[in-house]
Amino acid sequence: MQPAPSSSMSGIASSLKKNRKIPAQQLSGSRISGGLLGLVIFSFPIVVILAIFLGTVDLETAETLFALFGEGSQRTDTIIAFQRLPRVIVGLLVGVHFALSGALLQAITRNPLADPTILGVSQGATLAVMLFLMFAVYAGNSDGSQLFTIPLEYLPLAGCLGGLIAGFAVYLLSWQSGLSPLRLTLMGIALGAVLHALAMGLLAGWGSTRMESILLWMSGSLYARGWDHLIYLLPWTVASLFFLPLLRRPVRLLQLEDDCATSFGLSVPLWRSLALAVGAGLAASAVGVVGPVGFIGLVVPHLARYLSRGTNQHFYIPIVALLGAGLVVGSDLIGRLLLSPNEVPVGIIAALLGVPVFLVLLRRYG
Repeated sequence: MQPAPSSSMSGIASSLKKNRKIPAQQLSGSRISGGLLGLVIFSFPIVVILAIFLGTVDLETAETLFALFGEGSQRTDTIIAFQRLPRVIVGLLVGVHFALSGALLQAITRNPLADPTILGVSQGATLAVMLFLMFAVYAGNSDGSQLFTIPLEYLPLAGCLGGLIAGFAVYLLSWQSGLSPLRLTLMGIALGAVLHALAMGLLAGWGSTRMESILLWMSGSLYARGWDHLIYLLPWTVASLFFLPLLRRPVRLLQLEDDCATSFGLSVPLWRSLALAVGAGLAASAVGVVGPVGFIGLVVPHLARYLSRGTNQHFYIPIVALLGAGLVVGSDLIGRLLLSPNEVPVGIIAALLGVPVFLVLLRRYG
């Protein structure tokens, strides 16, 4: 009868050893994610600087530095001050918009695959831009035989309004004594499919000689983006920076079941509607400027969630913004240099980079 206590004690000791391994694994994972986060923070300014100094036109480093201080030649000043610099800043803001929109939508719908397309925002903006361009053609030239004139200064507004109208339509159709995450997701997918079908039908029937402008926009591109686009984006960015601190606690509670969130004193319909409005506004404004750029809103929140392991969760939103901005600017830089002097749209590069990363995340941490 003596061996029994010994065996029980050995069992307890082995279980304690197993329990000690769990924190060690978590600590190792936190160290890895912390190291990767440090690498991302270190790489971000490097990517931004390279995006300013490199492009389809070769410039000497000294010339670029002089141009940044307004002391370069007229040619260099034009390239840096009116082409590369606004393009990089617009890319940074667009990346922030897409990434924050995806993070909000994934939280309020409790759907890890949510992104701006789930509300029909991208599809609504695409249809609105196509209608706008077609109207410009036929209004500018009575026989509609050629692209006469396109008032491009109103193109971002048209895309933004189309995205906002689509998001608002999804909201209205999903409302039924409240806003269910499942109903919101399904209605967004259904309406997005309808809008996409209408846009493709309009594109097919519009005529091949007029496809270049819309196809470039649909691929997501920072080509020829200037200071006017930045001025258009800034109000949306400032508004989101105002609302995001207010939404931090409600959005965390909205990831729980509605009854549980209500038990904490949260007005679920009010805060879900407000978060939805902010997410749709961020996505619609970004799509209106550069077109639909896929996988930024989908992949970046997952990457930020992994990189923020072991850190204060207050850093999650800044990490989302940093990753989104860096991914868009980095994708645009690769697109400019890959087939120089031709350019690959940022949406294509972002998809090529985002798909493998997302598959790895699904396999290892999903």
